[in-house]
Amino acid sequence: MVVNEADTEPPKKKPLSEHEKRKKKIVPGSLMKAVVRPGGGDSGPSDGDQVIYHSTVRTLDGVLVESSRSDYGGKGTPIRHVLGKSKMLLGLLEGIPTMLKGEVAMFKMKPQMHYGEDDCPISAPDNFPKEDELHFEIELIEFFKAKVVTDDLGVVKKVINEGQGWESPREPYEVKAWISSKTAAGKLIMSHTKGEPYFFTFGKSEVPKGLELGIGTMTREEKAVIYVTSQYLTESPLMPVVEDYDEVQFEVELVHFIQVRDMLGDGRLIKRRIRDGKGDFPMDCPLHDSLLRVHYKGMIVNEENRVFYDTRVDNDGEPLEFSSGEGLVPEGFEMSVRLMLPGEIALVSCPPDYAYDKFPRPANVPEGAHIQWEIELLGFEMPKDWTGLDFSSIMNEAEKIRNTGNRLFKEGKYELAKAKYEKVLREFNHVNPQDDEEGKVFVDTRNLLHLNVAACYLKVGECRKSIETCNKVLEAKPAHVKGLYRRGMAYMANGDFEEARNDFKMMMKVDKSAEPDAIAALSKLKQKEQEVEKKARKQFKGLFDKKPGEISEAKVDEDGNPSTSENQQDSEENGDVDGTNSEDSHEAAPDPPQRSWFSLFWPTGKRIFESLGLQRCTIL
Repeated sequence: MVVNEADTEPPKKKPLSEHEKRKKKIVPGSLMKAVVRPGGGDSGPSDGDQVIYHSTVRTLDGVLVESSRSDYGGKGTPIRHVLGKSKMLLGLLEGIPTMLKGEVAMFKMKPQMHYGEDDCPISAPDNFPKEDELHFEIELIEFFKAKVVTDDLGVVKKVINEGQGWESPREPYEVKAWISSKTAAGKLIMSHTKGEPYFFTFGKSEVPKGLELGIGTMTREEKAVIYVTSQYLTESPLMPVVEDYDEVQFEVELVHFIQVRDMLGDGRLIKRRIRDGKGDFPMDCPLHDSLLRVHYKGMIVNEENRVFYDTRVDNDGEPLEFSSGEGLVPEGFEMSVRLMLPGEIALVSCPPDYAYDKFPRPANVPEGAHIQWEIELLGFEMPKDWTGLDFSSIMNEAEKIRNTGNRLFKEGKYELAKAKYEKVLREFNHVNPQDDEEGKVFVDTRNLLHLNVAACYLKVGECRKSIETCNKVLEAKPAHVKGLYRRGMAYMANGDFEEARNDFKMMMKVDKSAEPDAIAALSKLKQKEQEVEKKARKQFKGLFDKKPGEISEAKVDEDGNPSTSENQQDSEENGDVDGTNSEDSHEAAPDPPQRSWFSLFWPTGKRIFESLGLQRCTIL
């Protein structure tokens, strides 16, 4: 038997943690403990626990060195650390986990166990006798599992009662909570625990920063204590004046919060949940295209919320039913409904460009009006699951979705159309034809969908993506006529004229019946080339008209584009018709996007140089 040497190598040891490296410094007799007052409970603190304790340090002769207690000159504020995360003296890091809650113990430490440790992570206070053996009297007041909110331990949370659900408030949610605060020594600072809960908008600096960070980790009905150190105690309406506190402890009960979503990120389209729905957000929302049933009331914001439509009044009490992803309702309306739970009621404030300025406008809605919808999602039906369907049924479902995409394309809703085609293509990843005939139908349909996606990219000016999508078809079938045509149109729109010419000529080679479409495309290509060359000549008119030795300048307009001395501008034709007559091919390539002056000059300008017998020209 051949033994692989790698198999005989001992397993690599896990590198020691910093704590383990420090523990190796401990020698017998360097840390001694004596219990002064027993504690209660069955176990002491462990890693991840926040420990709260008082510490008094004396020399072996009983001379006081320092203390956290006010009786001995300290501030009276207990020390707070999180085991395994806070920087602590080695003697305390080892000694405190041996204590019980309420216990008082005396630890006798040699210098290497306190500030005399080599590479001690904590700097010794001024005039501290770090080379002496010392007594540390520790009272362990409390310990508990801590939620570390900030890495510097400036905000730490103790959960008293677990909350409901998993969602936590965040900007710009609206929050209601009972809140009180006290110093680390227990002195009450403020209390908002009677009357109405304190109401604030998350992210608006209406509570101290540290408190807001802590509340951002809470769920509905959770009760907690949030420990906040001074650097996170910002002034706010809740605490207008922040005194010189080292730490404040906030007791919080999160009563309720309202989900508020800035749908566009610019404050224009705001969805505000005013009644919770059923289920878990966002898993139970109609994120995917679905059949939805809603009641809604539409109001005009600038006209004292005049109601212009109410399904309960104007639709005989019947809800609106529509399929999402088909452009059947205003964009802002659909974006908001997709993030609702069944039974939820939301108030949506929508700008005109996401309401009725780009959608058929009701007669009683003026142009440019800001809209507010009150929407109730009654329920929704998910699209049919293709699992278990036979091939014929799958292709029928695919055809329905493709036809919807074609309708959206004809309506100029190219992004929605592309989403429909891409949805079918994703589903096709799980379809397995069973014979050659099914395989041919499947491949033909998939190619058609790719080309329709390419057409959508072309319509929105993303020529490169259109070319890449066509390549998915042509890499498998280089003689695919529609693929060549579509890619040629994308090349032409992108200004890649030679590549476009090659594709159109290839069309005629592989299929004589495609010759009329190819000739029409080549004619269009020639026209485009002439337009670009004409523009280049006008932009550089006079560049070569000077006598030998004279320098010509290419004038530049305010935008940095070359201009002629007459400052004339070309006007290009709008609209570009796709010459194919196939019902599955979409209309055409848009006009080429505006290109830089250099790209317009090259390669067309190259032929100008060659015609003048010049190999190289430098513009000064």
